[in-house]
Amino acid sequence: MSSSQMIPVKTASGMVDFPSDMAVRIEDLSITYKVNVDTKRTLKNAVMRASKGEKVRMRTVDAVQHLNLDIPHGSVLGIVGANGAGKSTLMRSIAGIMPPTEGRIIVNGKISTLLALGVGFNPALSGRDNIVLGGLAAGLTREEIDARTDQIVDFAALPEGFIDMPVRTYSSGMYGRVAFSVAVNMTPDILLLDEALSAGDASFKEKSFKRMRELCEEARTIVIVSHALATVTELCDTAIWLHKGKLIAKGEPEDIVDQYLAFLNVGKLPSSMEDM
Repeated sequence: MSSSQMIPVKTASGMVDFPSDMAVRIEDLSITYKVNVDTKRTLKNAVMRASKGEKVRMRTVDAVQHLNLDIPHGSVLGIVGANGAGKSTLMRSIAGIMPPTEGRIIVNGKISTLLALGVGFNPALSGRDNIVLGGLAAGLTREEIDARTDQIVDFAALPEGFIDMPVRTYSSGMYGRVAFSVAVNMTPDILLLDEALSAGDASFKEKSFKRMRELCEEARTIVIVSHALATVTELCDTAIWLHKGKLIAKGEPEDIVDQYLAFLNVGKLPSSMEDM
């Protein structure tokens, strides 16, 4: 088998040679952050603590721990794991929103993200104006965005007139429709979806699945985080299971889902990972 052609790819530390058939490479990635554990974070409590010389109580979260992962171009990767497993943190890091504490992520391609419904939307602007913002964030020119706007509006299928109303007037379902429509119709090289397929009613969900299948057929690289395990088995060709920031297993989606379901039922990790 011939080796993949190497191409220059820009990273935070400069240009690196990178396999042309690889979309994302994650090397020894660790992400750690601190959170405030005070139950009542009010100005009054903060002033009282300061007057007594007390420090804010913080807890260190090891969200991702020494993760190594390759995601080839054209693959559809599903990520499963319980709340707090590090799934969303990993997605934000791939998207460039959260920098690594250790290690690095190399991305080869244009990314479109839907990590939380409407992240990056301006609630004071109309849905149509937010389509423009989403397109610019995805790296498209204004001409490219204009060429896709009608398609995005049709896909979102909002009630008449709402696309030109401020987003703050939208229901959560309408908000989700526009956000999903923008993410999947920008023809990204790499699409990151975090629980995005749960947006909308049954009819919109079916349309969303159809669009996802089209993207799969176009050999787009897609990374999906979902608690809807049927989504992982139906759409993905590879899956990983994260637990407390560590990679427990990687393989065929059906196998990974079965392992994860067994863990949920008995609360026991595979024997090789029990000392984690």
